[in-house]
Amino acid sequence: MPSPKKIILAYSGGLDTSIILKWLQNEYNCEIVTFTADLGQGEELNLARDKALLLGVKPENIFIEDLREEFVNNFVFPMFRANALYEGLYLLGTSIARPLIAKRLVEIAEETGADAIAHGATGKGNDQVRFELSAYSLNPNIKVIVPWREWELTSRSKLISFAEKNQIPVSKDKKGEAPFSVDANVLHTSSEGKILEDPAMEAPDYVYQRTVSPEAAPDKPEYIELTFENGDPIILNGKRMTPAILLEQLNSFGRKHGIGRLDLVEGRFVGMKSRGIYETPGGTILLGAHRGIESITLDQGAAHLKDEIMPKYSELIYNGFWFSPERKMLQALIDESQRFVSGTVRLKLYKGNAQTIGRWSDNSLYSQNHVTFEDDSGLYDQKDASGFIKINALRLKLLAARNQRAKD
Repeated sequence: MPSPKKIILAYSGGLDTSIILKWLQNEYNCEIVTFTADLGQGEELNLARDKALLLGVKPENIFIEDLREEFVNNFVFPMFRANALYEGLYLLGTSIARPLIAKRLVEIAEETGADAIAHGATGKGNDQVRFELSAYSLNPNIKVIVPWREWELTSRSKLISFAEKNQIPVSKDKKGEAPFSVDANVLHTSSEGKILEDPAMEAPDYVYQRTVSPEAAPDKPEYIELTFENGDPIILNGKRMTPAILLEQLNSFGRKHGIGRLDLVEGRFVGMKSRGIYETPGGTILLGAHRGIESITLDQGAAHLKDEIMPKYSELIYNGFWFSPERKMLQALIDESQRFVSGTVRLKLYKGNAQTIGRWSDNSLYSQNHVTFEDDSGLYDQKDASGFIKINALRLKLLAARNQRAKD
């Protein structure tokens, strides 16, 4: 393929992407545009602007955008309607952020006339797949440049040497090698590598950045109420909030009570297993609350079908297929199931747990008259259960009779 005329780089302002920025300038000798997404990672993003300017990027080629509301409303909330968990545990905090970043990379490329995008994901991880599958889904002709799969900077010492040679600032902790790698957004924090690479060893407490330990959490429980409309949370403790602000508030409750910690060894899409420490305080509360409101508003058949397709839906997100037709098809089914998932859930937050202790809705399917142990006023004739059991037992009795004959 011909060399690109202009490259859009997903740029964090950290050491690795600053090295990538300089390497792209040297290697391709073309105009570089940087894009930094504010997804609620809690960092000072103007530092990324300053670093890009220092490295020679034109001011008009530096894009820093606050995408928190779009991220939560259009990506996080749709995923939570599915109660998505990868391998039964992981709330997909990193996975769900990548398609939005890729989407904006492609859009900015179109806006600025760029013919290539670049990212800093390594050749061992999942993010390279997520970025590139998303980008090609949106623009089949976009060129993707991945320095980690091209350059000779194969060790930390070589990266540091390149940075010093090109006058890229290197913080002392980087020179001493950070003990682990961190990815963060408003939904979660992910830590992996270095001291975490031995899955037999307990992660030191300083790895956790978003939550206090459950042992250090308050000794008194706290109660909150979360109101849903069509499967999405809209009101917290009686106050209507935007999606991102609501999730940030849930994070505050979760942080205080040590909720949402996960130590996971997962199967990466590229084939290897990796160990990660995840913190998803607000998301953990949200998942429990969403299941709580579904328990009274969602029909049994619909609920069980959702649970059957959830692993496939989660795997599609984890593997980078957010923009695929199959994910969109599953999303349509999931969204249809949420038409009557409205109401309020009361939760008890205490030492690492978010327990649903109450739920109510105008759309509730729960009938106390049918389940009561008291007089049910003829609503349910218990004698009807005999025929129900006989019909369902027929094939089992026939199988048992055949098996008995075979033994004889």
